[in-house]
Amino acid sequence: MFKKILIANRGEIALRIIRTCREMGIKTVAVYSTADRESLHVRFADEAVCIGPPSSADSYLHIPTIMAAVEITNADAVHPGYGFLAENADFAEVCAEYGIKFIGPTPDQIRKMGDKITAKDTMIKAGVPVVPGSEGLLKDVSHGLTVAEEIGYPVILKATAGGGGKGMRIVWNPEEFEEAWNKARQEAKASFSNDGIYVEKFIEEPRHIEFQIAGDQYGKVIHLSERDCSIQRRHQKLVEECPSPFMTDELRQRMGEAAVLAGVAIDYEGVGTVEFLVDKYRNFYFMEMNTRIQVEHPVTEEVIDHDLIKEQIKIAAGDRITGDNYIPMSHAIECRINAEDPFNNFRPSPGKITSFHSSKGHGVRVDTHVYAGYAIPPYYDSMIAKLICRAPTREECITKMERALDEFIIEGVKTTVPFHQRLMKDKDFREGNFHTGFLNTFDLSE
Repeated sequence: MFKKILIANRGEIALRIIRTCREMGIKTVAVYSTADRESLHVRFADEAVCIGPPSSADSYLHIPTIMAAVEITNADAVHPGYGFLAENADFAEVCAEYGIKFIGPTPDQIRKMGDKITAKDTMIKAGVPVVPGSEGLLKDVSHGLTVAEEIGYPVILKATAGGGGKGMRIVWNPEEFEEAWNKARQEAKASFSNDGIYVEKFIEEPRHIEFQIAGDQYGKVIHLSERDCSIQRRHQKLVEECPSPFMTDELRQRMGEAAVLAGVAIDYEGVGTVEFLVDKYRNFYFMEMNTRIQVEHPVTEEVIDHDLIKEQIKIAAGDRITGDNYIPMSHAIECRINAEDPFNNFRPSPGKITSFHSSKGHGVRVDTHVYAGYAIPPYYDSMIAKLICRAPTREECITKMERALDEFIIEGVKTTVPFHQRLMKDKDFREGNFHTGFLNTFDLSE
């Protein structure tokens, strides 16, 4: 087992990793930018190293500085968390070259799943259902129009190196294609320095359902059930839950088998997530694979009573997976609490938190790195907390979440708490009648 782990991340996920490491008797090293000097992950780690100014490019994304921190603290492993360098194959490769264990998949596995076209080809060969679309990247507008005509409108243009909704455009008819093509390429180039675009059939009113998987170094891959992440805005998830209200036992079995096939196809090592789109007829299609821990991992932890960070560390240390495929034992919902104004187009709301009281009680969990007096920096993601509730049934879980949201007090900045309060009372949400476009018609007026 590792003696000291450097956490190449910040905020809530860094603090989450520190807690598990402490329970496992492993020393921790926090890295931080000058903007995060007062963050709780810095206070609770055994050691902390400043790695640069607020800009991510000069701190949390700067590999030479992070490796220097590894060297001066004698860490023997690096946990990348999510975001930043978590799915950076070059960083994983540098760690390997220096004899430092990267807690995650191998560089080759990251590359296979990091490029959307390569990932899709890999899944086709593995027998995992994929959305109909182009074979490889589009050469030009004419090529795209030809493929779109073959698979039928509407279609969606996607950046091969994309994520977070960047470089994506829905096209409803041939007349819109060229303009959408140009905008998608420009955005992809600006966001990822790669303007490669491919086209897929656009699945109308889809569910976004993902499966948590884990694979060890000896070829065993299992799934740990699903999460429904369909409540999202501009492809950014706001609420996640397990089990999905759309799921059936038969669908879970088929999707779980496909998720395991995906992991086996690349000899996956570590904890990861296979994401699917599911249409209203319960046909499912591979979308992408995240080769890291995810923001919403507590949902899975609550319904199967299993520490996924601990599982990551044990797999990286060479332990074998002893369990089998899991099914949910209860219901869990996670609400992402962002420092944003939901009634003003979710505009970011950085600033100083003047008052903070987190929810408590049986079946209520809060993962956060903020506190009263903490100044939310404007440089990073606006998520400041995750509120997770667990109960025997979905109805009880929603009722518990309503109570927990009412107790969650954050003053000094705007947050998404009022949005979540309204969502929990929505009839369609409570009945499970929603899809990824649900918020497009949701009333967000004050």
